[in-house]
Amino acid sequence: MEIRNIAIIAHVDHGKTTLVDCLLRQSGSFRANQRVIERAMDSNDLERERGITILAKCTSVEWKNVRINIVDTPGHADFGGEVERILGMVDGVCLLVDASEGPMPQTKFVLAKALALGLSPIVVVNKVDKPEQRAYEVQDETFDLFGALGANEKQLDFPCVFASAKAGWASLTPDAPSTNMDALFDLIVAHTPSPNVEPDAPFRMLATTLEADPYLGRLLTGRIESGVVRANQSVKALHADGSVIESGRITKLLAFRGLERQSVEQAQAGDIVAIAGLQQATVADTIGEPTITEALPARPIDPSTLAMTFAINDSPLAGTEGDKVTSRQIRDRLMREAEGNVAIRITESAEKDAFEVAGRGELQLAVLIEQMRREGYELSVSRPRVLFRENPETGRREEPIEEVVIDVDEEYSGNVVASISERKGELQEMRPSGAGKQRLVFLAPARGLIGYHGLFLTETRGAGIMNRVFHSYAPHKGPIAARRTGVLISMETGKAVPYALYNLEERGQLFIPSGVPVYQGMIIGENAKPGDLDVNPLKSKQLTNFRASGKDDAITLTTPIDMTLEKSLAYIADDELVEVTPKSVRLRKRYLDPHERKRESRKAAAE
Repeated sequence: MEIRNIAIIAHVDHGKTTLVDCLLRQSGSFRANQRVIERAMDSNDLERERGITILAKCTSVEWKNVRINIVDTPGHADFGGEVERILGMVDGVCLLVDASEGPMPQTKFVLAKALALGLSPIVVVNKVDKPEQRAYEVQDETFDLFGALGANEKQLDFPCVFASAKAGWASLTPDAPSTNMDALFDLIVAHTPSPNVEPDAPFRMLATTLEADPYLGRLLTGRIESGVVRANQSVKALHADGSVIESGRITKLLAFRGLERQSVEQAQAGDIVAIAGLQQATVADTIGEPTITEALPARPIDPSTLAMTFAINDSPLAGTEGDKVTSRQIRDRLMREAEGNVAIRITESAEKDAFEVAGRGELQLAVLIEQMRREGYELSVSRPRVLFRENPETGRREEPIEEVVIDVDEEYSGNVVASISERKGELQEMRPSGAGKQRLVFLAPARGLIGYHGLFLTETRGAGIMNRVFHSYAPHKGPIAARRTGVLISMETGKAVPYALYNLEERGQLFIPSGVPVYQGMIIGENAKPGDLDVNPLKSKQLTNFRASGKDDAITLTTPIDMTLEKSLAYIADDELVEVTPKSVRLRKRYLDPHERKRESRKAAAE
């Protein structure tokens, strides 16, 4: 059977996963009466809750006696490490572009990677059934983007289809909707080349993704570059430099058939398979017959731009909600993550009780923290900080710059320009995008954008859309103003009392409701003025006679601000931490004792 390997790439929320669902249905991968959940490829709980793809996943469909292996890739820039690896094992890409939004920052990022590998994309202008669609304009904008990214003549001559993945049709013109996806299927088979592989050479495969299966152990997925692989075959794994990692036996060979991974006895060159049985081989390693001596080339991954410190939870409430609290348990979990996720880098502290976790962005690290808390871990996490680098030629200190694309109502664009300018961002482009909205494009330092998203939603009344992607390194832009307000810090340990919180509301906004446990050094709200304020959330009313006590029943507290994990990570200052447990997200000072805090702040000021 002929094989085509194709990845579906796009900006976040342009409809990749919905399109894959549609292709699976129309190829006959599901029975006519089979009940299948929407966005079947987003199998992870976090993916379904957030409506985004985090992990790349493989599936396959059969069309006119051709097997099409399809990889659904993440659309968010923070998970770009997944996209880069995946593009190495496919021979073509479908670039999805929203028919009203047009090309966005992540469209540019993933397309640049595909073009650099010499892939010739098929462009799918999706969501053409939206009333605000402008399909032909978007097609022209996509062509301009290809030209700006240095596409060659063959790549510029891209085929284009217009589709509505939600309605289940694709057509060569947006004005003549069809009833099925046949136009896209036929284009994939005709335009995507067969895998360029060596069927008669010894078996070799580059591991592209790694996952843990509770029954089969470690599963390495990749495309077979040469030869035939069989279950129970002896193999060895090589590093990129050709050194041997281990030798072993393939205990299970799995191929992707529809949504299922099916056990097969053998697979041929060009197919995408998962193998079990190796204990040490990981992503970017070569797996092959014992006779091979050369490793397959592995692609370099873009550098991490952001880091956080993950440490044990040492608050007075430590161990009350989670069962994995030791530094050894945290270390083992982080090392497992780094093994399969090449975009994350783990460094141990000298004391071995804290770990620096470097990644692509706040969302990627927040997703890792959320996964860990759901698995029962307790930890304390520092404010995200940007990773600088030294320019190898000039020796100057450089920082990561991000391209920020914002769609906002015209009346709020002035607020956004002022805020990002304060954060050392430079406006590159400002143009109307239709329906009373403007599109603003900035180049801004990554450290200036940490914690900005909450303020951005306030400034745009929740109607603005902001997208960011790594652009380049540039000389350090100088100091950027930090949070202007202080925080309310509990000076007692116990349970918060309504009477005390009611009296504290005039001091600022609270983060906690009454009745929750608090401890000395825990942050319970935001001070309305600059500077931190120690307060007592346990103070109850001094009763002089019992008849007056009934008045306390009438206390009505303002609803506290819900500090979610992402909000908390963006909010905290350098001397503060987020305490994360399976049930709670708390903010606290790094040093809980007020005298120790003063001592450390004096020391920092002197330095």
